[in-house]
Amino acid sequence: MRFGEEFLDELKSKLRPSDVIGRSVKLRRQGREFAGLSPFNKEKTPSFFVNDEKGFYHCFSSGKHGDIISFLQETEGLSFVEAVERLAAEAGMAMPVADPKEAERSKIRNNLRDWVAEAARYYAAELTRVRGRHARKYLQGRNLNEADWAEFGLGYSPSLRTGLKDHLVALGAKPAELIEAGLLIKPDDGRPAFDRFRDRIMFPIADIRGRTIAFGARALARDAKAKYLNSPETGLFHKGNTLYRYAEARKAAAQNKLNGLIVAEGYMDVIALAKAGFGHAVAPLGTALTEEQMALLWRAGPEPILCFDGDAAGKRAAYRALDRALPIIEPGRTINFAWLPEGLDPDDLIKERGVAAMENILHRAEPMVDVLWQREWNLQPLDTPEQRAGLSARLRQITDQIKHKELAGLYRQELFARIAKKFAKSKTGPNWKSTAHGKPSNELRRKVRSGQKSSSEQRVLVKWILQNPSLLNTLDEAFSSLYLDDPGLNALRNAILDLWIEQPSVDRAAITSHLTRVKLADQLQLLETSTAGIKMPQDEDPEKLWLTMADELNARAGAKEEHAALEARLLESLMGDDPDALRQIAVARQVQDRDRSE
Repeated sequence: MRFGEEFLDELKSKLRPSDVIGRSVKLRRQGREFAGLSPFNKEKTPSFFVNDEKGFYHCFSSGKHGDIISFLQETEGLSFVEAVERLAAEAGMAMPVADPKEAERSKIRNNLRDWVAEAARYYAAELTRVRGRHARKYLQGRNLNEADWAEFGLGYSPSLRTGLKDHLVALGAKPAELIEAGLLIKPDDGRPAFDRFRDRIMFPIADIRGRTIAFGARALARDAKAKYLNSPETGLFHKGNTLYRYAEARKAAAQNKLNGLIVAEGYMDVIALAKAGFGHAVAPLGTALTEEQMALLWRAGPEPILCFDGDAAGKRAAYRALDRALPIIEPGRTINFAWLPEGLDPDDLIKERGVAAMENILHRAEPMVDVLWQREWNLQPLDTPEQRAGLSARLRQITDQIKHKELAGLYRQELFARIAKKFAKSKTGPNWKSTAHGKPSNELRRKVRSGQKSSSEQRVLVKWILQNPSLLNTLDEAFSSLYLDDPGLNALRNAILDLWIEQPSVDRAAITSHLTRVKLADQLQLLETSTAGIKMPQDEDPEKLWLTMADELNARAGAKEEHAALEARLLESLMGDDPDALRQIAVARQVQDRDRSE
């Protein structure tokens, strides 16, 4: 957004720098100026001065100089536009709007935002009332006192069908507005709308400017169908574009000159970290990190740290984040991974082992290249030339996803150097073991492939999971690594896995609904249409058959002529003129040719 000089001059004229800056720096008048300790360097004697008449600040210890806009950029990590928006709101000035329709939409959003803010005040007040006593007891059991409730904006939604509705309507709200803001639910049968959240601890969710736009809610009843609920998607709130406590975390990172934010799993983890001194912690809202959320992280620092449990579920979540980040990393934009002890979240870890234990885990965070290498190296045995060639092919295919070409080349160089180092440790030939699932019989091979093209097989395999999501309990890793060369199919696969990570007991109807919500309905329809009349054989074990078909597909994809030639040259470069090595290459090529002919 571009701002005219007239607008910026008016904005600065309405706000005194000493008022804006004085909220974060203790200032004392000295003649016509104000003096204080530098917010940029530690010092004992004031060298930071603010001049209201001239509209600027100057810091002699750091050499920094600027106006109220640059001050917010420097101290809170805001962009220029965000700083102007913040100051314009404080000055009571409307942001420049060229489109009348956008002006109307902005007015509607502001109105909804006012009702959400009022709802937050209502929930906070309910937490202190008699009917909120069991909510207070729960929070006290989590070592959260009244000061914490206020700091983190915690509240309680009482077990009343229309408690919030009645309160807001009495203040002038229309039920339709409250439905649009995600605060009420409108029944399909025509009955009056009622409160969305009841008998839950309420966590306010804010936008990047710190304005409450939605809520996360934890159930207090043990038999609640969902332990955590978020507000629905609204004109204010888009789950994939929002991080819990982002505004506070970015400010903490800027003030402490940190290299990036900490990403934890949930609300209580973030609160526990903030109380322990890690105020730069955020959380996604119950889903895998999106590209938009990663962009937010990088605006606050180049190397955010993602904290995951060390168990299988934590590894799956980490790998999903890695795959999402790979295409968009570039110099100055990456992610690191920290692994928590199995069974301990940050809250438990800090309580049991202290802040130092958490600091140690963050200090030992692993870069993306290490996590990627560990995943691919441990994915399957590497005893045969085919298996080793498969590893190299996978790494090449993965690194090709990195859009920054120079960085992609450096990743390949690093990963193939690790292959060379690993393989160079063994002077003996490879151990010719069978593959993980065994070689399927020719009859089964014909049954599965039955003349279909690779793209048809890919669609059948994705549809099979869509129709039988319970198979993901054992096939999740295989499904996540299934070779898919169609971007639409890959988007469907990613969306299905995202939902399954969030809700492991999900059924087909829920998946279909989720795909519609994330705007993949057209891809889903294409999948259904293109696989009409194609059925998986029913007289075989479904899990074994799916794995067999997936293995066949992945093997053929990895055995293309281009990859085979590249791997041959790679092995030659690693092994030099070793006759035994060259014979092994020839054998591997013969095996690939034989498999393709079958």
